[in-house]
Amino acid sequence: MFIEPNQHKAHGLPYNPFKALVAPRPIAWVSSLSAEGVVNVAPYSFYNAVADQPPIVFFAPTGPSREDGVKDSQRNAEETGEFVVNVPTWDLRDKMNETSAPLPADISEAEVAGLKMAPCERVKPPRLADAPVSLECRYLQTVEFPAEGAMRGNFVVFGQVVGIHLPDWAITEDGLVDPTRYKPIARLGYMDYTVVERLFSIERPKDAQKP
Repeated sequence: MFIEPNQHKAHGLPYNPFKALVAPRPIAWVSSLSAEGVVNVAPYSFYNAVADQPPIVFFAPTGPSREDGVKDSQRNAEETGEFVVNVPTWDLRDKMNETSAPLPADISEAEVAGLKMAPCERVKPPRLADAPVSLECRYLQTVEFPAEGAMRGNFVVFGQVVGIHLPDWAITEDGLVDPTRYKPIARLGYMDYTVVERLFSIERPKDAQKP
């Protein structure tokens, strides 16, 4: 089967399979503050790290949004210069899903979902107290790409990580992070998710010996 993504329904499948094929995708559970001080919390499955010196992450608030095409997390990051990426886990999956509801900008998803918030060390937006991992970020820039259909904007928001919250119990005796101890979840296609419960290691090839 060959599929052209922009030829909607021509492939005969009920849904475009693109997101099911680019998977699993880590989830950024972004907490931010509006200029008026309202705490916003929302999950984004177009998310990843793009550099480590310095550490830089992005989240892409794509999809139908408000009239100007900008979602609250993006607007807050741009207006205040800060945001926090929290890692959703198996135990927090229902709370994460609850915060994906399209609430008005002046209503806090954290309050509606009954989420506990905790202060950060380097940025003003709070982190999710029950999330085992949180990345404090300073906003860098937003890149906009063309959008199609009901989309009003395809944006990518970049931030530099300036602080990391990580529980001691997630670190092994060798000083390595073991994600199976806190079980992060990731997005697949459709309404499907997966959870990290098993690891395997592969050694990289050594440099080839010169003749």
